[in-house]
Amino acid sequence: MTTFDDILEEAGKFGRCQKRIFGLLCMVSMPWAGVYVGIVFQGFTPEHWCRDPDVAALSKSCGWSPLETRRLAVPLENRSGETVRSTCQRYDVDWNATGLACDRTEVDLSKAPLASCKHGWEYDYEGRQSFVTEFDLVCADSWLVDMYQATLNVGFLVGSIATGYLADRFGRKISFLMSNVLNGIMGILVAVAPNYVSLLVFRALYGFGIKGGWVVGYVLITELVGVEYRRTVGVLYQMFFSVGIMLLPLLAYYITDWRWLQVVITVPYILFLSYYWFIPESPRWLLSQNDSAKAVEITEAIAKENGKTLSKKIETLRDDNAETSNPSFMDLVRTPRMRKHTLILSFVWFTSAVVYQGLIMRLGILGGNVYIDFLISGLVEFPAAFLILFTIERIGRRLPFATANIVAGAACFITAMLPDSLFWLKTTVACIGRLGITMSFEMVVFVNTELYPTFVRNFGVSVCSTLCDVGGIVAPFMLYRLAVIWLELPLIIFGSLSFVAGGLVLLLPETKGIPLPDTIDDIEFPERKKKKKVICYRN
Repeated sequence: MTTFDDILEEAGKFGRCQKRIFGLLCMVSMPWAGVYVGIVFQGFTPEHWCRDPDVAALSKSCGWSPLETRRLAVPLENRSGETVRSTCQRYDVDWNATGLACDRTEVDLSKAPLASCKHGWEYDYEGRQSFVTEFDLVCADSWLVDMYQATLNVGFLVGSIATGYLADRFGRKISFLMSNVLNGIMGILVAVAPNYVSLLVFRALYGFGIKGGWVVGYVLITELVGVEYRRTVGVLYQMFFSVGIMLLPLLAYYITDWRWLQVVITVPYILFLSYYWFIPESPRWLLSQNDSAKAVEITEAIAKENGKTLSKKIETLRDDNAETSNPSFMDLVRTPRMRKHTLILSFVWFTSAVVYQGLIMRLGILGGNVYIDFLISGLVEFPAAFLILFTIERIGRRLPFATANIVAGAACFITAMLPDSLFWLKTTVACIGRLGITMSFEMVVFVNTELYPTFVRNFGVSVCSTLCDVGGIVAPFMLYRLAVIWLELPLIIFGSLSFVAGGLVLLLPETKGIPLPDTIDDIEFPERKKKKKVICYRN
């Protein structure tokens, strides 16, 4: 019997064909950055205060600036030990009876009663229109901003499982294309949503297709290249997410309306439908479905584009090891090692999502220049990819994977404890934390693919990564609500999770130099696969 890895030796492990497909699929990672963390710009909450029609009329007649109006008409409050202007309360007085006149700007309102905002809010827009300002999601309704991100991750959770199952059942290519059809439609509907309820519904459906399509693309490219290239393409595929992170603040700087920014983020998904003519189905998947004729046809096309000639042994290309073509959740937990892998990888997915997403969204509440901060955070991710590529073939997967989590945890703790006066030191340590959690997030994907057999690989990655989506649901509530108590409290939680994840990773097997497993037996009895490989080489 000839395996697909044997044929790749002749067809080209990473030839012109695979490079072309890889380049096309890398484009998929870039707009996902805008979807995943675009809330920093689309959900931007500017300085705001209660709107009062009487104050507005008085301000207009006196020619006061917004700053003067706030100083005179907005009450003070104590917030985290600082005295600031209130964002959610107003003076409950009759402004026509206060004696405040244009030439008398000092009136004692210290004993005046306070009330909540009943006429909406005034915003210091600074040119940016967000869904927060459009739908007045501040004060008592500020938690609804968290829901914007949570509903996306609910869509991720359901969609990644569904798409993962469909990709293993009906094929990588068709699942990828159908995901992008959904992405294009729902992304535009998000941009034109008439109210906040419809926005959340469309956002959830948008998330349904986004992540599933991205994971399918990842699995497809790793299945088309040789074993020594699959880690590199996997890491670089994710690195283009970092390119998207860097492009996002540039787009947001020039596109100040959140609806038009949403349109720009969505357009690439419509363009990806053209991939129908440019990317093939995975021959590995076709073999797992006993469709060797189609697998041979695609493999021959790959070889032709790579300028290679295949021997006649391609006619024996098949997958006799495929146990079933219908993956199920029980396949992931039925046997001891598969169960251990599933539980550990699920926790690491959860931790990576909470810490990664939490650290990025934290940039939006620190009060600095969010565009510059976001750009720097994107730049920090590039060393992560190069560190992974430098270490995984020299040291292996397990040690760098565990170290990345532990470093991220330590950085979170140290950042929380450093005083704000040590600004640059605090920023540097926080960047190290971003570097560590980015390495973890990028490594968990390809380690996940290496620890599951072909017939359940896409489904296994999708199921484990549902904990990433649970983490994404939790992250905004954890960050924004706990930060109200103490700005650094979320960092303590992030650090604790990262330390635990680092310890658990050490319990996983090393996959350096190990071919992709074909069956559950290859996972449970890896020594048999090694022995089989030695026998094949001798023959």
